[in-house]
Amino acid sequence: MKLGAFSVSLSVKDLQKSKDFYEKLGFSAMGGSMEHNYLIMKNGDHLIGLFQAMFDGNMLTFNPGWDQTAQNLEVFDDVRDIQKHLKAQGVELDKEADETTSGPEHIFLKDPDGNMILIDQHR
Repeated sequence: MKLGAFSVSLSVKDLQKSKDFYEKLGFSAMGGSMEHNYLIMKNGDHLIGLFQAMFDGNMLTFNPGWDQTAQNLEVFDDVRDIQKHLKAQGVELDKEADETTSGPEHIFLKDPDGNMILIDQHR
């Protein structure tokens, strides 16, 4: 099962302060916008999503269809196929993808300690 690009999505109180902080760690904005209350920050192969007032808590994020530089992969596992695999393994999902659709979709699940995991397909 290929989950695609990995990042940490952080729920932040002040997007500008968080942007400034992560820039000091060598990250630079590569996606999102201040106007839409989120930024995707990159340092080498490392990605951090900063999200203001969009969700509670932090989560691990996987993006099927993208490599670590957010470039489209030619071959990837669709989030609906990932969902079928997880359900067959007995994994409980907090939000399921609509299997009658194609294209962008996402699922949410929690690990045994309650940490949120987002599998978010953009295409």
